[in-house]
Amino acid sequence: MGATRSHHSTRRTARPALAIAATALALGAATACDPVGGLNSAAVAVTTDQTAKAALQHEHVDIKWLTCTAHLNSGPRATPSAARATKDVADVSCDGETKDGKPITVRGTVTQEVEGRCVKGDLTAKVADRTVFRASVLGDCTAPAPTTGRATPAPGGHPTVTVTVTVTQSFQGK
Repeated sequence: MGATRSHHSTRRTARPALAIAATALALGAATACDPVGGLNSAAVAVTTDQTAKAALQHEHVDIKWLTCTAHLNSGPRATPSAARATKDVADVSCDGETKDGKPITVRGTVTQEVEGRCVKGDLTAKVADRTVFRASVLGDCTAPAPTTGRATPAPGGHPTVTVTVTVTQSFQGK
């Protein structure tokens, strides 16, 4: 009977550790594909989410929820600078809902994300079928950077990014 308890106890502690390890591995694999010094899909999604919410609220939209995703596309793009014929571009898609049940969408491309302060590109926000805004910049690119800890220089002079993942699971005992 004691061995059975010990066996169940080990399984209970192994499950959260396995779940955390799997989540961290998946997150690391997803962000590892992002270029160093270029756009980062996670940073673009988070910054777009925060700045789009602020812009929508500024336009008196009562947001119930909004969530954004970003997918990187690298390759030739038409840019104002002929010297840079290739540019990383993130396709951004945000979906949400107003407090009175109307759908919110923010769609477009982002060509630059500035340390959680702003995104630059071409973004359009709609509530139901009404265009709320079309913007080339969301956020304040000149604002002080958010204080989230100190960046550690990595080989090559680029800061590293530390990601903390918290996984909450519930277990039912027998």
